[in-house]
Amino acid sequence: MVKKLLIACLLFTSLIACKSKSAFDYSQNIVAKERSLEKFITETEDKVEKYADKEQFDSIAVAGEKMEKMIQDKIDEINAMDVPKAKEADNFKTAVMKYFNYMKSIYTGYKNVGKAVSAEERTTLVMQLQKLVGEKQAAISDMQRAQKKYAEANGFKVE
Repeated sequence: MVKKLLIACLLFTSLIACKSKSAFDYSQNIVAKERSLEKFITETEDKVEKYADKEQFDSIAVAGEKMEKMIQDKIDEINAMDVPKAKEADNFKTAVMKYFNYMKSIYTGYKNVGKAVSAEERTTLVMQLQKLVGEKQAAISDMQRAQKKYAEANGFKVE
């Protein structure tokens, strides 16, 4: 009887550990996808600033469109990932998707500014984009809060 109880406990512990590992791996994969964009985001921001100074609006549109596609590719990769059967996994994925879509919308904004047909339209789009960029910290905080909750619910710490 003790032997059966010990085996049952070991199986239960293994199951919990596997769930925790898959939850951790999912989180790490999301982080890796975000980090893989950092270099490109920095380069694009630098380029857009230079293009704006020179009023090279077509180049701004191209840079924005390129990043928009790159982020969409990451969104597609995340959507293709299996969500682990872990606590808070669906909420975490929802927060991640909201964040990545937010980031994509910034570059859609750049593209739209670059393709504006008049100075008035461009000014309006720049103001909308500035407002959107002002919401960046909130978007990051929302995702980080969801990730922390997900990690705590599944027994691991966020790096």
